[in-house]
Amino acid sequence: MASNAASHISVGALSAIFDDSKVAEPEPIVQCVQIKPLPPQQNNQERFRAVFSDISNYVQTMLATQANHLVTSGLLRKGCFVRLKSFQANAVKGKKILIILDLEVLQELGECEKIGEPKPLEIKPEDDEKAQSTAISSNGFYGAKPQHQPQPQPQARRAQTHGHSAASAHATIYPIEAISPYSNKWTIKARCTNKSPIKTWHNRNGEGKLFSVNLLDDSGEIRATGFNDQCDMLYDVFQEGNVYYISSPCRVQIAKKQFTNLNNDYELTFERDTVVEKAEDQNDVPQVRFNFTSIGDLQAVEKDTTIDVIGVLKDAGETSQIISKTTSKPYDKRELTLVDNTGFSVRLTVWGSTAMEFNAAPESVIAFKGVKVSDFGGRSLSLLSSGSMTIDPDIEEAHKLKGWYDAQGRSDTFTSHASLSGASGTTPGRREQFKTVAQIREEQLGMSETPDFFSLKATVIYIKQDNVAYPACISEGCNKKVTELDPGQWRCERCEKTHPRPEYRYIMLINVSDHTGQLWLSCFDEVGRALMGTSADQLMDLRQNDDKAAGEIFQDANCRTWNFRCKAKTDNFGDQQRVRYQVSSAKALNYSEEASRLADIIQTYTV
Repeated sequence: MASNAASHISVGALSAIFDDSKVAEPEPIVQCVQIKPLPPQQNNQERFRAVFSDISNYVQTMLATQANHLVTSGLLRKGCFVRLKSFQANAVKGKKILIILDLEVLQELGECEKIGEPKPLEIKPEDDEKAQSTAISSNGFYGAKPQHQPQPQPQARRAQTHGHSAASAHATIYPIEAISPYSNKWTIKARCTNKSPIKTWHNRNGEGKLFSVNLLDDSGEIRATGFNDQCDMLYDVFQEGNVYYISSPCRVQIAKKQFTNLNNDYELTFERDTVVEKAEDQNDVPQVRFNFTSIGDLQAVEKDTTIDVIGVLKDAGETSQIISKTTSKPYDKRELTLVDNTGFSVRLTVWGSTAMEFNAAPESVIAFKGVKVSDFGGRSLSLLSSGSMTIDPDIEEAHKLKGWYDAQGRSDTFTSHASLSGASGTTPGRREQFKTVAQIREEQLGMSETPDFFSLKATVIYIKQDNVAYPACISEGCNKKVTELDPGQWRCERCEKTHPRPEYRYIMLINVSDHTGQLWLSCFDEVGRALMGTSADQLMDLRQNDDKAAGEIFQDANCRTWNFRCKAKTDNFGDQQRVRYQVSSAKALNYSEEASRLADIIQTYTV
C-alpha cells in the first residue's frame, strides 16, 4: 500500500511552490505526517497545524477554519494522503509556512507510516521576500494572475492615500482568510459591509478620532480601523456596499473582540501608505456572510453577545417611540416575533429608519446580521446600528426554513424565551442547584464552552479592599468608567460628556467558605450594596474622610452567610485560562426556607 501511495505523491512539489525558477504543480498530492491543534485563539475559534511531506521535503502548514471539519471528523489524520487545492505560501524568519485554504483527503490511497526521510525546506534570505508574496491556487481566485488588471478611474486615483495603484502593484489577490502578521506585500479585494461613524476621544494624553469598516470576501471577514490622519483621508473613500482593493503596508494585529463580532483572529489598522482603490468589477465579491445561531440555542448564548439569526416572521408590532436615558433623544422602534424549526420564538427589536420603513409580509423569512442578545424577558434580540436585515434571502438556510414552515410550521406551537425566564429571575432553561465548593471544583463548573449556573450557601471570610470600586459616569443608564482629566472634570467616552464628579460603583472580589473549601467570587454594584450595607459612593467618601469608619464597614461585612446565585465561565488572562465565578445576586438566609431545603436533602438519604 505504501509503495502504491508513494507513486502518487508529487515529489519536489513543495520546494517548487517557494521557488519562482521551478514550475509549481497546481494541485500537488502530499502525505500528512503530523497534525496538532493550535493554542486557543481569543475568540475560541479552533485552529489546526499540519505537517505535509512530498517525500523530498516537509513543510509546516496552518489549516484555514473552513477545513476544520476534515480534522474533527477524523478524515484528515496522520498518515493519510491529500490533494492541496488552494493554499497561500509565506516565509517567516527563514521558515517556510503554507496556509491551506482548501484540500481533499484521498481516501482511496489509504494511510501508512511516513514515507521516506523528508528534509525541512530551507530558504535563502534573498528569497524570503519573494516567498512572502507567492500565492498558488487552481481555481483562479486565490492568487491566479488576472488576465486584465483593473485600471483605476480618475475618482479611484483620488481614493489612494499614497503611491501607485493597488491593483496594478500586486497581481496576486490575497484572500482575507490568509492575512496574518506573517503576511507581507498583499492586496485584498473586499466589500465594505459596514462603516462606523467617526468617534472621538479625549484623555490626559490628548485627543483623537477613528472610524472602522468591516471588509468581506469569499474567504472571510476582517475589521479595519483608521486613526486621525487616516480617518481624514479614508472616511469618505469607503462607502457601504462597494468593493475595494486594499493594499499593504497595513498593520495586522490580534483582534480586539470587545469591539467586533467578526470571526477573525486578526484586524487591520490603516497606515500612512496604505492604498485604497475602488474596484471596477463590483459583482465578484459576496454581499454578506452569515454565521447563524438558531433561536432554540439562544439560551446558551451569553448576554451582550452579537450574533446572526434567521427566522420566519410570525408577527410585526406597530412602531413606538422611547426616550434614551443616556442621550435624552427619541428613538423609533418596532418589535418583531421570529420562529424557526427548533420550536422556539424570540422577540427582536429594530430601530430608527429600519423600524419606520419595515414592510416585510407576515411569514417572510428574514436574515439578520449583527443582533445583540439581551436577557431582558428571558432572551431577546436587538438589531445593532451596524447590523443589517435581508428579507427572503436566496440562501440555503432560508429555503429550508420556508419549506419547513409551509409543511408544518404554520400549525406548530412555539415556546417563547420570555416564558422561560420565570418569576424567580433564574437563567432560562438552566435549573440552578445548590452546590458545595468541593462540588463546584469536582464537576469543573465553568470549564465547558457555555457558562454554568449554580447556587452556593457560603460565608464571607475576606473582602479585597484594593480596587473595591470604580468611578462611573453619572448619566442615567451609562455606568461606564470615567477618567479624571483635571480636578472636577471627569470624562465619559461613551457619552462624550465631562461631568463634575463620578458615581462610584462596586467591583468587588470576595473570598467565601463553606464546610468543603474556599472560593473567590466577583461582585458588581447591586451585590456589593447588599454585602456592604452601603453604596460605593458613601464608602469611598468615608475612606477619604474617616478611614476607621470605612474599616468598620469592611469588618461588619465579614463572617456573614449568604445564598449566592453565581455564573461560572472560563476567561482568558494573558496566556492563561481560568474560571471566573461571578455573583448575580446575594440574599440573606431565610431560616424557614433553609430548614425546608435541608429537610428535603435529608429525605433523599436511605437507611
